[in-house]
Amino acid sequence: MSDDDIVAAAKAGDPDAWRELYRAHAGRLVVWLGARASSDSAISPEDVAAETWLTAAAKITSFSGSSHDFGGWLFGIARKVTSNTRHRDARRRTDAVAEVPDTVGIDGIDQLVAGQDRVRILLAELSPRERDVLACLEVVGLDVAQTAQALGMSAVAVRVARHRALHRLRGLLTDDVSTTTATTAGSSGALTL
Repeated sequence: MSDDDIVAAAKAGDPDAWRELYRAHAGRLVVWLGARASSDSAISPEDVAAETWLTAAAKITSFSGSSHDFGGWLFGIARKVTSNTRHRDARRRTDAVAEVPDTVGIDGIDQLVAGQDRVRILLAELSPRERDVLACLEVVGLDVAQTAQALGMSAVAVRVARHRALHRLRGLLTDDVSTTTATTAGSSGALTL
């Protein structure tokens, strides 16, 4: 089956075609949604992905293209669903009252969590647009055209945002390494006295 055949079969309601599209895009979609900041802890990336797939199934007849193009179209729907969810979140509060402490005693989990926290801190320094572009290109593996379609941007804007984001991250990491080296050198000098 060629890509066009898969989309045509999905439009006709073929469950095998939908399975094929789902296998190709579902995992990346949930990862991408998880990388996007959410203000509502009660709505998981899986919930948004499910709503996205339902919308895609309802609107498949308006889509034309290959199954590769379907990915960009699907991510565009997810972006709109996320936006609608954020607007809905602003009207109602469903944030958790308190954080539940993680009491798992696995060796190395502290380092893993610290590393994930550092990545979140670094990514928070980027604009939402730059974070979304990096999430699409580097985390999810969409190409520039799919990312542009998913985010409602031109391909040139995607490339520029990626370049700026990576440049800013390199600068932040260089500053971070310089600070860590200076702190380590200062503390090691104090130990030798």
